Amino acid sequence: MSWIASTALFLEILLLLYVATIDVATRLIRNEICLALALLGIVSQLASPMQVAQSLIAATILLLLLLVVYQWGRIGGGDVKLLVALAIGLPPTGVIQLLTVTALAGGVLAMAHLMMRQLPYPRLAPAGSSFVRRVYAIERWRHLRHAPLPYGVAIACGGIWTVLDKGF
Repeated sequence: MSWIASTALFLEILLLLYVATIDVATRLIRNEICLALALLGIVSQLASPMQVAQSLIAATILLLLLLVVYQWGRIGGGDVKLLVALAIGLPPTGVIQLLTVTALAGGVLAMAHLMMRQLPYPRLAPAGSSFVRRVYAIERWRHLRHAPLPYGVAIACGGIWTVLDKGF
């Protein structure tokens, strides 16, 4: 693997960690991050133009399928953008791996959120509280208002797993 591809994979992982953090905090996935991930995916496979073409076809098919799911209201627009951006840098088998690992990570995320609903409602985290306590207080507050899961975290986990597997 060339140093360009290695650097692109490293930057993809950093961006996915950032996406997971921001999704927990704001439930938003920025367009610029998705664009950067898509470009890094293309850069990581520039040595094989045929693989880039296959990735674009797989990403297009995924986009069409996810748009249907989005229209049904089962997935957010940011999640669609993030999955398609990651798919652009993967071969078709990598897209399947991304979706599989994302689904498994999403199940773990859902279980954690279901368990969290059974925990007592915390008071507001006072100034100087730990990061974990503040996140817990905010997430518990969101549960009471039936806010959606930060599924970008599951997608980031699936993306990191797949990118690491692709790189080695």
